[in-house]
Amino acid sequence: MATDRLGLYVHIPYCVRKCNYCDFCSLPNGGAQVPEAYVDRIIDEILSYSGRVSTPVDTVYFGGGTPSLLSSTQMARIVYTIRKSLNISPHSEWTLEVNPGTLTKEKVDAFFNLGFNRVSLGLQSIHENEMKTLGRIHTFDEFISSYNMLRDAGFGNISVDLMYGIPHQTLASFKKTLDTVISLSPEHISVYGLIVEEGTPFYQWRESLPLPTLDEECDMYELAGRQLAVAGYEHYEISNYARDSYRSRHNSLYWRFGEYIGVGAAAHSFFAGQRYFNTDNVDDYIASSGISVTQTPESECDLEYEYAMLGLRLKEGISLSDYESLFGHSFIDGKEQIISRLEEAGLLTLDGDRLALTEHGFYLSNSILVEIL
Repeated sequence: MATDRLGLYVHIPYCVRKCNYCDFCSLPNGGAQVPEAYVDRIIDEILSYSGRVSTPVDTVYFGGGTPSLLSSTQMARIVYTIRKSLNISPHSEWTLEVNPGTLTKEKVDAFFNLGFNRVSLGLQSIHENEMKTLGRIHTFDEFISSYNMLRDAGFGNISVDLMYGIPHQTLASFKKTLDTVISLSPEHISVYGLIVEEGTPFYQWRESLPLPTLDEECDMYELAGRQLAVAGYEHYEISNYARDSYRSRHNSLYWRFGEYIGVGAAAHSFFAGQRYFNTDNVDDYIASSGISVTQTPESECDLEYEYAMLGLRLKEGISLSDYESLFGHSFIDGKEQIISRLEEAGLLTLDGDRLALTEHGFYLSNSILVEIL
């Protein structure tokens, strides 16, 4: 359990329009400015941690929603509060999630000058019909314009989000998306499979959605792995690929069971050995003050499950000796036959102290984890 560094997550729940597949805490505001009351509340919550946190903050991540809807002035207020209230590491990673179509040159320059050094840029697909079905607000041309603005401003660490298994998508159209994005040479690429979540428009339309078959989805996932490997990207986590030294440090903190503070509506924290979270009702969040949270009671079994589940998302898997020193017993006791069978099937490797999923095991991770956890 990492305790020598800390992550900070800042949730901005506002979007121009909510995508048809999105079940995150986000509110469509038509592109209007983020309410000052929400920014004030974020600042109040950050200030509440001042003096309570001595661990250096190594990563700061603005997610959403669409954090790039913040004005330059609003962002400057939040960043200033973070820097004066918390112990920020000198070489910290600062990530900003960005939606194409919400950027201007003035904003990009301001974000860079405020110290952001990594951008996660949502694309999903290069094809207009696929993006329209997803409910994305931008065109591919707007994505290219945003990408070039970020490069021109000096951003040397850009991640691009892609999606497979989406309506109307074929293996050929997905390959064209991959080829196009690889040609841009971003430092990091995330490739997520569409999940039709309850409560979304896609869930309401699920019987009529023209979705690829499961076999086609598997082909897309394996195609991504092959093409990105050839292009020099390491498949370091189930859905994430990076060039040398460009793994997401913030997300890696989650997967390695590190501690983090979350501020904003619906934000979760794992701090001082405790898990807690904020209300997902934005109005209630704004009306609250200080560190207003709901405690998450967790048993030792919950922590053991989470440690293994998160660690097995990574290419290197989990250390069996670390698990035993944390929880006082062996991970594999009683699971020898299951592990042996999964090894023989080419889904899992047990190499000395490390237990890890294989490339094919990554795709089937949900069913594998059900078996061994």
